[in-house]
Amino acid sequence: MTTFPTGLRHLPGVLHAYLDAHARGDVTTAAACFAPTAVVVDDGRTHRGREEVRDWLGRSSAEYTYTTTPVSAVRRGEERWHVTQHLAGDFPGGTVDLDYGFTIADARIAALVIGPV
Repeated sequence: MTTFPTGLRHLPGVLHAYLDAHARGDVTTAAACFAPTAVVVDDGRTHRGREEVRDWLGRSSAEYTYTTTPVSAVRRGEERWHVTQHLAGDFPGGTVDLDYGFTIADARIAALVIGPV
């Protein structure tokens, strides 16, 4: 189970579940956190629907070995959260801080946009 810094304890349950599952490499549980019509934008690519999101999660988990550490979270409206995560691993550059911009709808992740901080 991921340990969240104090400020991150206020995240909605679905975001805790996603971040924890993603950190453990549990693609099935992470994908289940997304709405059936979810949209994910990462590395210039858009993935639409839970099946494409599941495929993206599987590829991103297999391409490199890395750890994720949630650093901070900012609420940007009723359904929007931005979580900064620190990644360290065997990808080019070795470390990076990324902004995960989440939109929540009906207790599921409706959208996720990932980009550099």
